[in-house]
Amino acid sequence: MSQTARPASAREQELLERAYRYALDQGLSGLSLRPLAAAIGSSPRVLLFLFGSKDGLIKALLARARDDELDFLARTRANDQGAGSDLATAVRLTWQWLSGEPTRPLLKLWVEAYARSLIEPDGPWAHFARQTVEDWLALLTEVQPQDPNAATAMAERTLALAVLRGALLDLLATGDFERVTAAIERYQRLVAPQQQPRDPGPAS
Repeated sequence: MSQTARPASAREQELLERAYRYALDQGLSGLSLRPLAAAIGSSPRVLLFLFGSKDGLIKALLARARDDELDFLARTRANDQGAGSDLATAVRLTWQWLSGEPTRPLLKLWVEAYARSLIEPDGPWAHFARQTVEDWLALLTEVQPQDPNAATAMAERTLALAVLRGALLDLLATGDFERVTAAIERYQRLVAPQQQPRDPGPAS
């Protein structure tokens, strides 16, 4: 018989939120339970009781970070529908969020978890990189005009995601907002004419 996960208690949710804010500031790679517990008003014993292990806590923190990502994706879908649905618009709206100063801590955490999931595929980071790629491709699929050539459509989505991911890494490394944003705008100008809805041809 499969076991149903118990719902999180109010205390567990409160400590997870505090731990998440701590992780956004300090990162996850060197996470140690004792300083974390002291910073959030708890103890290692309580954290181990609530989350089972340090790996269990890291998994919970990664899930919390993904909640923020999915919330953004939902808002992007809604905004894109109002602005005109295409990949260029989705890239523009996404870059506005990615490049904002308030988002930087989350994105640094995302980059850290992405890299660790590739290096330690069997640890608490497992599948994080693949999952986030799938999340973003799902968004781009929803906003992309229909194309009868499935392979071409997938290539266009993958290119859009690669441009955003590369621009994000560049921005985090250099802080050169103007240069990187100019590259995003150049990409939009290049692809926008190709992403108009396909003309179905004259009615018979």
